[in-house]
Amino acid sequence: MQPFLEVINHIFTPLIKLGSGVVMLAVMTGLAMAFGVKFTKALEGGIKLAIALTGIGAIIGILTGAFSESLQAFVKNTGISLNIIDVGWAPLATITWGSPYTLYFLLIMLIVNILMIVMNKTDTLDVDIFDIWHLSITGLLIMWYATKNHLPLLLSVLIATLAVVLVGVLKIINSDLMKPTFDDLLATGPNSPMTSTHMNYMMNPIIMVLDKIFDKVFPGLDQYDFDAAKLNKKIGFWGSKFFIGMILGFVIGIMGDPHFKILSVKHWFELGFTAGACLELFSLIGSWFIAAVEPLSQGITNFANAKMGGRRFNIGLDWPFIAGRAEIWACANILAPIMLVEALLLSKVGNGILPLAGIIAMGVTPALLVVTRGRLIRMILFGSLLLPLFLLSGTMIAPFATELAKKVGAFPKGAPAESLITHSTLEGPMEKIFGYVIGRATTGQISALMTLVIFLGIYLGLFAWYAKEMKKRNEAYKLAKD
Repeated sequence: MQPFLEVINHIFTPLIKLGSGVVMLAVMTGLAMAFGVKFTKALEGGIKLAIALTGIGAIIGILTGAFSESLQAFVKNTGISLNIIDVGWAPLATITWGSPYTLYFLLIMLIVNILMIVMNKTDTLDVDIFDIWHLSITGLLIMWYATKNHLPLLLSVLIATLAVVLVGVLKIINSDLMKPTFDDLLATGPNSPMTSTHMNYMMNPIIMVLDKIFDKVFPGLDQYDFDAAKLNKKIGFWGSKFFIGMILGFVIGIMGDPHFKILSVKHWFELGFTAGACLELFSLIGSWFIAAVEPLSQGITNFANAKMGGRRFNIGLDWPFIAGRAEIWACANILAPIMLVEALLLSKVGNGILPLAGIIAMGVTPALLVVTRGRLIRMILFGSLLLPLFLLSGTMIAPFATELAKKVGAFPKGAPAESLITHSTLEGPMEKIFGYVIGRATTGQISALMTLVIFLGIYLGLFAWYAKEMKKRNEAYKLAKD
């Protein structure tokens, strides 16, 4: 096993170290050329995708940095202390990619994706290979526990591989299920190839449960919904992305310093203008993803018509191609102060994280958009109910993340040596809990094994029910089109 991992590591590591933008540039360009697209057009699509990913990351960084200052001031003013450092997604990605097993899991999932396509179990080509690190964390967490429980390495790898493949298959199936909803949200029509295999959307089954409960308990509340797109049409700039962003920036600023000082008011405006600008830029950059996949889309269409009897293929992208929807960012900004309050309240019952780097809750808001189809009241309510799950799962994996960071030399500089690190809104909290439950089961204790059986039954049963509901939705889309 180890020599095999070393070969994979030697081949892929130089490319991975160049970052997600370069990886996706290479993947998109190479894949387009494989489907017969001219080099210049393929390269154009790859560059646009890399620029879009870089732009989204930069804007999230701006928002996170701006909001963190006020939230840190809020914590200082209240004297509240939580001891696990929220480092955000980028350090966690670096830490995870520092393990050679991440490349192993990537190879396994590439093979699984190809087999599913050949066997007609999916129409999605998963090109979002950089984000395999989300799935890899589950496998690495299992191996971490298995090693502590003195299981042989090969058995630990086998158990982790089975778990990664199971979740990975469900992610790919989910990408097919979501495709018509993405077409609807983006108004692109069924000819668009864009969907997503991102771990973000594995929250969909739980969100759909909440959505069905909402239908029963609050059947008339949707008429009071205030999503940004509808408001913008009805009442002009009051519902625009930049105005909503500005107001939300004011709210975050006031949380940091509730005393109405001149300098404080200046900061509120700066924060408001920053949030407003970011919401507008998200919409602009979201359109770049559409342009980026056009060359590949045309190549796949031509290939399918010539070689596959007209079979359509979807392209599994990172989640930000949907970032142009204002509801994502309006919801994320509203959830930021809510998550901070919840973190403080949950500090007595297991949460150890002060959410700063992950305060913009991108681990859940895209999934909220897909399931609710942009109904903002539902998005905010469901997000508020689900954020504790992220905080508790982030707390749960902190010892593992910290030890792995130190092992691969990626522990944050300047942080106290005894500190724990994690990410407060890391995608796939249920999958992290799944990894934890499997890891505990490697002790061989009957209670731990029973817990795993129960969890697995609920996890698979919930996804099966969700898939059935999504198929009903997709059939309704088809009937409406006809």
